[in-house]
Amino acid sequence: MSTGLFDADGEDRPLAEINVTPLVDVMLVLLVIFIILAPAMANSLKVSLPRATGESVLPSSPLTVVLRADGSTWIGEEPLESTVLAERLRTAALRDPDILLRIDGDGAVPYQNVAQLLSMAQGHGIHKIAFTTKAP
Repeated sequence: MSTGLFDADGEDRPLAEINVTPLVDVMLVLLVIFIILAPAMANSLKVSLPRATGESVLPSSPLTVVLRADGSTWIGEEPLESTVLAERLRTAALRDPDILLRIDGDGAVPYQNVAQLLSMAQGHGIHKIAFTTKAP
């Protein structure tokens, strides 16, 4: 086994280059170990939460507005014109300032209709808005 190089005159001298292959192998193994263990370590954080007494506060039921592809707007089973919808949004916002407006919109609804509903809701003080979607 040779541990060095030979000069032109045939003398053995030590190898002056470092073999980095074992170092790279060790680093790649460590990287894979950290990639596998990082999510497990992040999900296993133990936190001691403080205890409190009192009633749990449940959010009020959302106001659901349905936008259909034909351009009609519904709340529940009742079709509404834009003026009646504006009045319903205003009274809902006055009754509960933190009300959640849930919009169920057909995929074929023009964006203009959605934008008008958002503008109308925000104009009456409704700022919590959610969109109902289906999982892919």
